[in-house]
Amino acid sequence: MASPMRSLVEDDERYFRSFQVFLQRSSEHQCMQDFVHGTLTDILASVGDGKAELNVIGVGSGAGKIDLEMFSQLRQKHPSITVDNTVVEPSSQQILNYKVLVSKTPGLDYIKFTWNKATASEFEQHWKESKMDKKADFIHMIQMLYYVKDPVATISFFQSLLHKTGKLLIILVSGTSGWGKLWRTYRSQLCNADISQSVTMADIKSQLDSKAVGYRSYELPSQMDISECFVEGSEEGGLLLDFLTEMMDFGRTAPAELKAGVLALLRHRDCSVETQGKVIFNNNLEALVLDPLP
Repeated sequence: MASPMRSLVEDDERYFRSFQVFLQRSSEHQCMQDFVHGTLTDILASVGDGKAELNVIGVGSGAGKIDLEMFSQLRQKHPSITVDNTVVEPSSQQILNYKVLVSKTPGLDYIKFTWNKATASEFEQHWKESKMDKKADFIHMIQMLYYVKDPVATISFFQSLLHKTGKLLIILVSGTSGWGKLWRTYRSQLCNADISQSVTMADIKSQLDSKAVGYRSYELPSQMDISECFVEGSEEGGLLLDFLTEMMDFGRTAPAELKAGVLALLRHRDCSVETQGKVIFNNNLEALVLDPLP
């Protein structure tokens, strides 16, 4: 009999290993880089209002790779600025990885880093208790709204921190991605009800539309090779399956019927295409850019 399933977020080390396999097998970071070096460049040019120092907040910054890509573009558009960068990240390991990356990257002396080991809600609570009134010129929330209880309330709080020319960037999986189909089908078995683990950008846009909150939307095409998920005994396939289901050791602990159903759905044309003997999962993302609250 299979042992009870546990959420992957309960084990930092296994989560990190599965995330690394996901990055190796997907074009996620590449599609984000393409967006950062393309569309986002002009958006970053519009922030700051001529100020000498720009305030940036990264919510769920992870290991900082995409952050530094964005700073590179920000610096190109504002060559003489300094940056006060507030990092909000709940994982000690990821903060350490970010600090190591900063130490190995030349030319970052124009950035002051402030590290906050905190969730978005903990950071919000601390901000309100401290009665902070500092305004941000650029806030980014990349692939992190799955881990908050009320995504739209979180968006609204960070939007309220924007300077008059500030911008809030949100990146999340697209509602048309394989993730959306997987979560809609197996929400009750796989998703943590205490957070918004199954949220897609389609859900976010629907809620923003209902509140008449404006935004600009950009599609970020991405894919992921999940072929190894179907190879019994594959260590990397097991880790990738953990990441897809957000369950620890899913291949071994899931009930047989659930495992069979998830594997069948992952292979279904609603989630993936099969080409040249590989199963390629639809990992499309979507970016939203919001202005300050009126």
